[in-house]
Amino acid sequence: MDDSARMWITPVPALDPDGEPAVLLGHDCASRDAGERAISRLLDRGHEGEEGVFYLLPFDLSARYERTGDRLAVVVTTSGQLLVKEPGYRSDLADFADLPVDGADEDRVVLLRREIVTDFVPAEQDGEKQPVLLIDHDGSAASLAELFDRFEAGEAGIAVLNAE
Repeated sequence: MDDSARMWITPVPALDPDGEPAVLLGHDCASRDAGERAISRLLDRGHEGEEGVFYLLPFDLSARYERTGDRLAVVVTTSGQLLVKEPGYRSDLADFADLPVDGADEDRVVLLRREIVTDFVPAEQDGEKQPVLLIDHDGSAASLAELFDRFEAGEAGIAVLNAE
């Protein structure tokens, strides 16, 4: 499946209309894809800090940037051990077993990979790459503007993923 249409590089109006561009990935929480289903489960595993704000641990869910020529890819991964050991995931183990092992870290599995043609270079601060924003929504959206509208209406969430 070509997910290129579900990756954008743009400022995020809901957060800072005059801000720097961010890398956004659309995530359909109603998808039947095993990787996206695993992402949904992991987002539900977030640790609540302030009311309504959940924190993800990089062990649970993280992203990595890869560049090949004029293409920028984002790979979202999780710990393979987490999928095996978490009791709530047992019913999905057969599907999760087919997820590819991450070539950069054999202890992790790839949940999704998206790429686009761009000259954008993610910013770095203190040796840390710019986070990836994952827009979690139900169903397919026609455009990025529609996803932002869903976020403003409380029908979509944004998860901040640490990136390598």
